[in-house]
Amino acid sequence: MEPRQLRWDTLAALRASSKGRLTYCRHWLREEDVLEGCLSPVVLSPYSGWVLDRVIGRSAREVTPSGSSTPIESTTLTNQTSSVEKVTSGSRQGSSLLSSTEPSETKVALWLKCLCHIDFAYVLTMQENEDLSLLELDREVLPAVLPSKVTEVEGCIRMYEEMHRLKGKEGLKQRQEQQEQMVRAVYDLASEQLKRFDELKELKQHQEFQDLQEVMEKSSKEAQGQQEKLKEEHRHRAKVLNLKLREAEQQRQREEELERLRKEEGQERLRRLYSIQEEVLQLNQQIDPNYKHKDLPRFDLSAYSNRGNQICGLVSGLIRTTSERGFPTQVDVANTERALQEMRGLISSMQQEIAAAVEEKRRRDEEEERQKQNELLAKEKMKAQTPAPARQSGGKRQREGLQVKADENTMQWYQQLQDAAEQCVVSFSGISNCKDNNEVKKIKMDLQKAAAIPVSQISRIAGSQLREIFDKINNLLSGKPVQSGGRTVSVTQHPQGLDFVYYKVAEKFVSQGEEEVAAHHEAAFPIAVVASGIWELHPRVGDLFLAHLHKKCPYSVPFYPALKDGTSVEEYQRMLGYQIKDSKVEEQDNFLKRMSGLIRLYAAVIQLRWPYGNKQGTHPHGLNYGWRWLAQMLNMEPLADVTATLLFDFLEVCGNALMKQYQAQFWKMLLLIQEDYIPRIEAITSSGQMGSLTRFKQFLENCLQQKEIPLPKGALQSSFWRS
Repeated sequence: MEPRQLRWDTLAALRASSKGRLTYCRHWLREEDVLEGCLSPVVLSPYSGWVLDRVIGRSAREVTPSGSSTPIESTTLTNQTSSVEKVTSGSRQGSSLLSSTEPSETKVALWLKCLCHIDFAYVLTMQENEDLSLLELDREVLPAVLPSKVTEVEGCIRMYEEMHRLKGKEGLKQRQEQQEQMVRAVYDLASEQLKRFDELKELKQHQEFQDLQEVMEKSSKEAQGQQEKLKEEHRHRAKVLNLKLREAEQQRQREEELERLRKEEGQERLRRLYSIQEEVLQLNQQIDPNYKHKDLPRFDLSAYSNRGNQICGLVSGLIRTTSERGFPTQVDVANTERALQEMRGLISSMQQEIAAAVEEKRRRDEEEERQKQNELLAKEKMKAQTPAPARQSGGKRQREGLQVKADENTMQWYQQLQDAAEQCVVSFSGISNCKDNNEVKKIKMDLQKAAAIPVSQISRIAGSQLREIFDKINNLLSGKPVQSGGRTVSVTQHPQGLDFVYYKVAEKFVSQGEEEVAAHHEAAFPIAVVASGIWELHPRVGDLFLAHLHKKCPYSVPFYPALKDGTSVEEYQRMLGYQIKDSKVEEQDNFLKRMSGLIRLYAAVIQLRWPYGNKQGTHPHGLNYGWRWLAQMLNMEPLADVTATLLFDFLEVCGNALMKQYQAQFWKMLLLIQEDYIPRIEAITSSGQMGSLTRFKQFLENCLQQKEIPLPKGALQSSFWRS
């Protein structure tokens, strides 16, 4: 508790006591002569005379019955009397009230004493009322001489207050000391706690430093262990690499040795091929197509000569192919040896046939007359079957007889292409016969997809897309790696990969003709322009393209296969171009649709060139081949429903280009078709097969009337290549 509060509590206790209810001046300590009244004799106050006068005057007024007082005096007296009563009632131990029976002297003394009490009580009252000053006290209250009892009381009060002040001061000092002790204790406690906190913090720092040091040591040990482990792995890898290097060096040496042996074997096989070629050429010289036996003047050796030339061409092609590829393989040697055996068998057959012909000459002479008559009968029968020739506008007769088969040069060219295709198949037999080798089988599938997918993606969407497809096919055929199905594919992955891709690309082009072009005629032009560009850069693809085309559509040669002895009907229908599935021949409409697609593709190829290729070079298979095909078709007997369809498709696609190239000769050709060839087609066409012929006749009539052949529908314009 604060000293101030204790002081007020003490004052409150004193005020509640019997003496505390007395009224006294609290400012008596301010005067220096406070205790002089107790030490010096009693002296009357200078105002005592005025008081006595007032008291005596008042007593006289009280004795007189008719005495009266002014309001001011009565008020003052009343206040003083109330003060005296208040003091006497508060003290409870002072003298009793004055009675009216006491003598006047005694009243004077008592009034002096009361005045002293009044003066003291009034002073105490003025302490409570702080609004009055000492000046007002002196003016309103008359000072009186303090009696010795009062002085003693006042001295006791002062001594009590002094003692109380000293006790308060002592208590305050003690409380200050306690407070200082408490502050020192709290300070000491805080200092100790701060020391403990600093010690704990320092301990934690030491522990953290120790833990960090342990972690660093552990990490250092682990790093050293890892470094040692890496060193050990490095030494191990170095040993493995050295071992691999030694193995690679040994492998290189073995490969060099194998390469040397392969070259020696290849040179030996090449010398063998040259010797076989020389022998084949010598044997072929023995076949003279102009050979005339004295007994067999009509004996014809042209078939043997043609076959001998084909065998020579096959051997020459094998040698040329192997020279481009490097050294010949054992398969090439085996093929040339088979060709040599065939040539020997051909010579032997020719000699046996000549001998048999000479032997039969005598028998033929005996039956010569009968044979002549049979020939006459056969001629008459042929004339009866031949339709009446139509008359030209000028009155000239048409040609009465046409060829049934293609001329010899065309057939020789056809056979060379087929032999080249067969030779190509033989050259990649290692890939095609890879049932037990999964790696080669995987390479085969990748190459087949890389060759077929870009060709199947050819469309009329945009020229830029067509160029990307062309670049992809060209890169594949050029030996560059390409992306196919998320894998990198290259023909260098297998020694026979290039031949395999050549064959598959050409096959896919032809397949697009009988599938895509047959269904959508406009598709012939983008496929043809890509095929033509690939043909210019890779001529072997072009030869294989023609071989596949002739095999699926012999009318593109043109060539009508003959039914030979021993050939089944099913096999003969395949030779004519029909598809047979489960011993069922496809319908005529589907057959004509496929043939139409193939002829349209061929007609587009011979007139288109890749726009980004070599402009100065010539087309590898240009319009001159189309003109030759058209002329040979018109020199052969027509076939019902087939000839009209093929001529219409060919002229609709290629007629405009042929008109610009050959001009007047082309129009003469169209007149010949209209006046001479269409009547022959009508003669062999039944009523149910007139649809294709009618369409062809209308096309010719419109072209001849307008003197113009329109551009084919779907032809590629210059704007296409900017898309």
